[in-house]
Amino acid sequence: MIDPIAVIEKFYTPGTQGYDIFMAHGEAVREKALSLARRLDHLNPDYEFIASAAMLHDIGIFQTNAPILKCHGKHPYVCHGFIGKDLLEKLGLPRHALVCERHVGLGISEEDVIAGKLPLPKRDMRPQTLEEELICYADKFYSKLPLPPLEKSMEDVMEDVKKNRYGENKMAVFMEWTKRFGC
Repeated sequence: MIDPIAVIEKFYTPGTQGYDIFMAHGEAVREKALSLARRLDHLNPDYEFIASAAMLHDIGIFQTNAPILKCHGKHPYVCHGFIGKDLLEKLGLPRHALVCERHVGLGISEEDVIAGKLPLPKRDMRPQTLEEELICYADKFYSKLPLPPLEKSMEDVMEDVKKNRYGENKMAVFMEWTKRFGC
């Protein structure tokens, strides 16, 4: 069992706005993902993993250029997934690392990277497991701001998905997950 707070505090300083934004978002996504998982108990979701991975899914944002989130790194925001993967792999958390990489934009395929000329590794970065899908789906319902996070309506989430810049057919993925998971 890992302590996600200990991992987070390797990269974020408690008491700062960046930490507060990161934690509030992670907690909201964790609770939504766990709530959705409980509806799927017959599929034996790994609740402990979902709880810790949801807290860590955005661990790489501090290395991106997102001043509104108090992140002053050099990378575009879309890079936070693979950056997070690298960070967590170095800490010996390969399964959590995959959640980081695979949650961005409802998942990004190698074709999406090439067609969109995205500043990402040319590889498949789409959710592969139930737990990855649940966290990715739950993440769509919460922005990082305002604090505390407010759950978006299904209509607002669908509008955001329509604006997705990271590949085609994201609405089809979202609708499939909505049928499987509910909201």
